[in-house]
Amino acid sequence: MGNHKVRRLGAVVVGLASIGLVGCGSDDSDAASVTTGATSTTASDTSATSASAPSAPTERPTSMADWEALWAEERAAIVQRIADEGWGTSADDSTLTGPEGLTVDLTACPSGWSGTEGLTDTGIKIGQTIGLSGIYAYPTILDGQRTVFDHYSSEGAFEDSTGKTRTIELITRDDVTDPGRTPALIDELIDSEKVFATITAASANTFRVYGKLNDRCIPHSVISSGHPAWGDPVNHPWTTGFQLSYITESTIWGAFIDAHIDEFPDGTVTVATLALDNDYGAVATGALDAYLKQSEHADRLELVSEKVDLAAPVVTDQMTTLASKDPDFLFVMVGGGQCSTVINEAAQNGMKESVTYKFLPNVCLLAGPTTKEAVGGDGSSADAWWVVNGGGVDLEDPNQFDDAFVAFARELIESAGLDPDAPGDYGSGVGSGWLISQVLQIAGDLPGGLTRSNYLLAERTMDMTNPMLLEGMQLTMNGNADPYLFESGVLQTWDAAGQAWVNQGDPIDLSGRSEPCAWDGSKGVCA
Repeated sequence: MGNHKVRRLGAVVVGLASIGLVGCGSDDSDAASVTTGATSTTASDTSATSASAPSAPTERPTSMADWEALWAEERAAIVQRIADEGWGTSADDSTLTGPEGLTVDLTACPSGWSGTEGLTDTGIKIGQTIGLSGIYAYPTILDGQRTVFDHYSSEGAFEDSTGKTRTIELITRDDVTDPGRTPALIDELIDSEKVFATITAASANTFRVYGKLNDRCIPHSVISSGHPAWGDPVNHPWTTGFQLSYITESTIWGAFIDAHIDEFPDGTVTVATLALDNDYGAVATGALDAYLKQSEHADRLELVSEKVDLAAPVVTDQMTTLASKDPDFLFVMVGGGQCSTVINEAAQNGMKESVTYKFLPNVCLLAGPTTKEAVGGDGSSADAWWVVNGGGVDLEDPNQFDDAFVAFARELIESAGLDPDAPGDYGSGVGSGWLISQVLQIAGDLPGGLTRSNYLLAERTMDMTNPMLLEGMQLTMNGNADPYLFESGVLQTWDAAGQAWVNQGDPIDLSGRSEPCAWDGSKGVCA
């Protein structure tokens, strides 16, 4: 970053609050579509758009006893809110109702559908497809989930209102992150294993099965993908995501450009993107492009883009082309397995020094691409790269080891015979395992105990303090009005010497501002 001063995020927040937050595509090159993303706000109006605003961020507890007490209070508040509003499954089991007009027609579920399939008096079957081998393998996510599930199961946490106490049985299939393999594996999980709920990873894989899972009325949670399509409570109420939306991330990028453009006082400011040639790349690039077109600095901004295939082992040609444009900003939108390759390519072709601000995507955090082991040598090639981190709590950051939850999570991982500092991303697994554990407990406390309908309702009324998020970042959903769990992030830079991400200012929270997305795959936009 040279001598450029890192600004506090107040400037970015002002930038976000002063524009209408943008959508995921455009109908033509002149007019950006504003059909999803987040609702328009002003500097004087930063309240959430839903009728029931999320609770204020809670100060981080300093012991696990305090954490568990806080979560118990928050779960009880959700259960009480549902009771006070009269939400839930109708007496004739035909309809599920929830916040902000959430309505699910249970009579449309298949003949013979059961809200308790996958449950026994003692067990809960959860089925997952995820890449455990190949270039996009994330076994540490699975391991993180399993350690949390095993912990809460051993504690007897899943006792429901009918008096049944269950443990979680996590059944996993390796789809090698190959979209062609996922459908058959999901069929096996739902038809042969007859699981209660499902988990998938990656956008392309999830698109292959989320229609079927919704048609079958099977909960489909914590998808490892930031595609906006997972925020569609009207058409796909059973599906929810578990990452910062690509649109929210791109919007924060755009606001960052606005906040720093004065550092480039003369002439055109060139913004470069290296994006996957798929829905993710199209959504992220489209959102950034739409932001830039409505920026007050639009006449000074030029966007140049290159595409790369998800399976490409090298990105030399694309990075060489971008380097020739002499960009001031670089935003990378690739798969986790390509992140280290991009970093090293930038170091080799001179972009590491010539590009003032270089951003990796949030998805790269899953792969740990900035470590010495990942980039090689002394690790300096990754120094000073930026990211918008949709969580902020890092189980491998020595500066956070004294945090009560971080210490607890690391102990859980170690007690399972695993190394919490191994390459990968235990944090995402711990975070998603924690969330599903909370949803199961909330659903179990509702009338009728644990059922698929109660699980969906518990998710869609979520308002809790996530231990994997920094203070100031919220975990909320609110029926049809707010379908995204994660709408906050913190800007970070990689410190190669310390081998850690360093926060640059305070978190940006946009909870409740992202509009639902009825994804139109034929046009690549939210309808």
